[in-house]
Amino acid sequence: MIGREELTALLERPGPWTYAYVDGQGAEPQVVEESRRESVRRRLSESGAPEADAEALAAAVETGTGLPAPSSRYLLAADGEVAVNETVPGPRRGPELIGHAPIPPVLPLLRDREGGIRYLVVEAGRGDAVVTVERAGRKPDVTTRVEGRTDALPKVGAGGRSHSQYQRTSEEIWKHNQEDLAAVVERLARRHSPRFVIVAGDVRARQLLLDQLGDAVRELAIEVDAHTHAAGADRTALEDAVAAALDEHLRSAEDEIADDAATDSGRSGARGLHEVIEALRQARVDRLLLDARMLGSGRTLDALDDSPWVAADAEGSLNAGIVARIPEAEALARAALLTGADVVVAEDRYDDESEARDDHPAEDPVAVLRWGKESAP
Repeated sequence: MIGREELTALLERPGPWTYAYVDGQGAEPQVVEESRRESVRRRLSESGAPEADAEALAAAVETGTGLPAPSSRYLLAADGEVAVNETVPGPRRGPELIGHAPIPPVLPLLRDREGGIRYLVVEAGRGDAVVTVERAGRKPDVTTRVEGRTDALPKVGAGGRSHSQYQRTSEEIWKHNQEDLAAVVERLARRHSPRFVIVAGDVRARQLLLDQLGDAVRELAIEVDAHTHAAGADRTALEDAVAAALDEHLRSAEDEIADDAATDSGRSGARGLHEVIEALRQARVDRLLLDARMLGSGRTLDALDDSPWVAADAEGSLNAGIVARIPEAEALARAALLTGADVVVAEDRYDDESEARDDHPAEDPVAVLRWGKESAP
């Protein structure tokens, strides 16, 4: 996934850019996939894209991604070279975007928030275990298998003193295995800074592992009552736990921005288009929260070629030149990135997929400021 710094560096480069935000490869017959690729190529040419850019993006669309359907693709090219080739798990959010313009749309990438959340999944057994470093919908970044001792006798037997000794021996071996596993989990947590750690597997192995983890990692742990390490085990509970943890993290990030912006009687934040634009023009925005429904507002802003990067009209452009008139959400996101701010896009979330969607208007943009409204930098 492209990071904020890389995306900002691309925005600092002069355009024009050729872009395509389209569906990823699916399960359709080859003839349907080929027709889709030809449609992308044709529409790129119709948008005024240079032939070299259109050919480069069409060729990129043809390459496999390894992700299951549904997925979406975001591609960006200039001078016949592909600068961004991202595959996003899950269905496309919003309409297809295909064109050639001075400023490319960036919100399709910013809306892929789950892809930026790294987490660990630990599948513990009394002997062996597997630890993966993952991001939603993608192949694991790292897979580590931990081979434990398996010479312990099972807790069954003849009873008496020998049975008690076997139990103690087994318990000590299991405990030693989980000590080794905990060391691996701690090492991966230090290296990859996960947002949470899912712990599944054998119930006794989970208990012993959690006892061995340090406080910092244990606070990130989410125990899942599922023996996923067994052959042929149902992984539904594990997948549901990951989805719930991701959703909770996303909601918390949105709530944190709203809460921080409201502190100190609102002097720490900006709310509404006018206040947020003014804060962006002063490079005071630290974090910006945008409602995804803003994309359907039809409203536009001036995108500028230098600081302050955004203006509501030509009179507000100061000494910077107007590059293009673009959708307001895109203009706000671009200005935020170019002034070093983080951008969070809030999506409509429903606990039940069958729940009716409402048509209420987009929430106002909200920003957390680097310094308060009545302070000097």
